[in-house]
Amino acid sequence: MKKILMAVIICLLTASFVFAAEKGTAKDAQDLVAKAVAYYKAEGKDKAFAAINDPKGQFAKKDLYVFVFDFNTVCLAHGANKALVGKNLKELKDSNGKQFMNEMTQDAKTKGKGWVDYQWTNPTTKKIEAKSSYYQKEGDIYFGCGIYK
Repeated sequence: MKKILMAVIICLLTASFVFAAEKGTAKDAQDLVAKAVAYYKAEGKDKAFAAINDPKGQFAKKDLYVFVFDFNTVCLAHGANKALVGKNLKELKDSNGKQFMNEMTQDAKTKGKGWVDYQWTNPTTKKIEAKSSYYQKEGDIYFGCGIYK
């Protein structure tokens, strides 16, 4: 059952997105996260998470989108796939078996901000590619945004 759930989550993550042809940069990802954190601080959780969940809203740019997780690796907001909200993705693995979401959560908790590298299927090319997600801790949650390298 757990493997089926993970397969469904992976399919949801990769198959249902429509991305712009232009790729976001590492700076774009960091800027988008900073913008989301500032919005969260100014407007509060409910308004911020609703805005982040809008795939055509202000927290989506080029092929980038913001996501938010708590320190139990439960998705609180997701700019590309609202169906992931409320799901625990601690066990999610990349194509090499790396539990990158668990690593990101632990790093956010201890380091505050940084990058986690992993391999993921690019929905545009349908190929497994190097991906890196920037994360930034804010209180007891963290905001993130990933780029294909």
